Amino acid sequence: MAVAAPRTVAETDAPPSGGRPGLTLIAVCFGLFMVGLDSTVVHIANPAIQADLGASFGELQWIINSYLLALAVFLIPAGKLGDRFGRKRLYLSGVAIFAVASVAIGLAGSVEGVLVFRALQGISAAMLMPQTIALLRATFPREKFGMAVGVWGGVSSVAIAGGPLVSGLLVDSVGWEWVFHINAPIALIGIVVGALVIKETPKVVEGRLDLVGVVLLALVLLGVVFAVVQAQVWGWGSAATIGIFAASAVLFALFVRVESRVEFPLLPLGMFRSAGLSVGGVVFVANFFAMLGVTFLITLFLLNTLGNSTTRAGVLMLPLSAIAIPAAPIGAMLTAKVGARRVAALGLVLMAIGLALLTQVDAGTSYWRMAVPFVVIGLGSGFAIPSGADLIVGGAPVHLAGVASGFQTTCIQVGGAIGTAVLSAIIAAKVAPAVLGAGLPESAQEAAAAGVVFEGLPAVSDAFVGGLHVGLVVAAVLCAAVAALVMVAVCEPARHDVATVLEETVEGSAGDL
Repeated sequence: MAVAAPRTVAETDAPPSGGRPGLTLIAVCFGLFMVGLDSTVVHIANPAIQADLGASFGELQWIINSYLLALAVFLIPAGKLGDRFGRKRLYLSGVAIFAVASVAIGLAGSVEGVLVFRALQGISAAMLMPQTIALLRATFPREKFGMAVGVWGGVSSVAIAGGPLVSGLLVDSVGWEWVFHINAPIALIGIVVGALVIKETPKVVEGRLDLVGVVLLALVLLGVVFAVVQAQVWGWGSAATIGIFAASAVLFALFVRVESRVEFPLLPLGMFRSAGLSVGGVVFVANFFAMLGVTFLITLFLLNTLGNSTTRAGVLMLPLSAIAIPAAPIGAMLTAKVGARRVAALGLVLMAIGLALLTQVDAGTSYWRMAVPFVVIGLGSGFAIPSGADLIVGGAPVHLAGVASGFQTTCIQVGGAIGTAVLSAIIAAKVAPAVLGAGLPESAQEAAAAGVVFEGLPAVSDAFVGGLHVGLVVAAVLCAAVAALVMVAVCEPARHDVATVLEETVEGSAGDL
């Protein structure tokens, strides 16, 4: 099959408008590094936050999900606002708000305060992320844009991979608050450098912002995740749980109706005629359902069940996160050689195998029986990301490629939020009867669901590990099912070169518009 010409948003942009490309790249990497770091540091810090502030198991989930949901909901609107009001302005504003929210999390002194400022972190991350790649596109000449994309992806990968270790060191040495406070000096330097070297881009006004679509999508996402999390307390068959799910379904139908009629929709429905784009979105949902959901539970297992220090837990998690650094470029090369369809399916199958292998791990097994599956899962995820991006961004019409990128990043956040909620619900359902059977008060269920060991009551810990295994099986089955869907539903799309696949991956990760 002939290699298709690259199809990216950059082709439709105006020529670079001057500025200092190298310095601009350095400037946007400060904001990028903060967001990448905060996507993984919180998992290691969560048990310390729970111990200090008395957070419930459900609140621990919301510390992660409030960030993911805010980022998912505001990502596409923030990209459009950058076009309207200036990308430099919105980027620097996002960095500043992210820093303020980070400091406020450490000073909040209550779980409610942490949740509010975590959501604000998510909003500010949505403000700055689309602008990073847009500023690079506006500054770098086309022939050097691929190099900038490589640096962008490298900085993001290093930040994500180093998050657990950085978090462990900070929690052990100066307290969990510094997991967030560390963003302040990074942001301060980034704002000063950005203000001096970034050149503002021309403002683009293209139709009205679909505020009704934004509100409806926000309510749908919030409703689904809230119902899954609260079902652990209310029960899956309760009127409240069923009512919220039903209301979310009605709101989603209304969202589809609005998007089909509004002149400038938030999410043009016509682009979903492409099977590759639609299934590519499912690839990202399944990928991050497994990655973020399992990471949340494995971290609790390492810290609370096995009793590791936060620093040691961060080191033990490195095989899962650090493998992403070489895996994504390898996945891009494979995508260019054999096609996105096969590589996406291969990546998800590898994830399913790694997740299945993890079910052999319990409190008494060797760490190496955990480390090898970590590498397999991370490698599979690294393969699925660039191939999924090629299905989505490469499969979209040129004029909708930017919106497709935003759709991709929304799928990442939604998949992570739902994965965390669903797998946590499985754990909670598994430990509840064990806690009552052991004669412990009902209030002990929260600690048991977080993997805390009760001396002399091994049945409770066994229930947590059993719930972890069930969650791993659910994630593995989902990945395997989506791999089959990719092979059945998607015709092999035109193959792009490695540089184009990497560019699509970066644009999708930034939610670029």
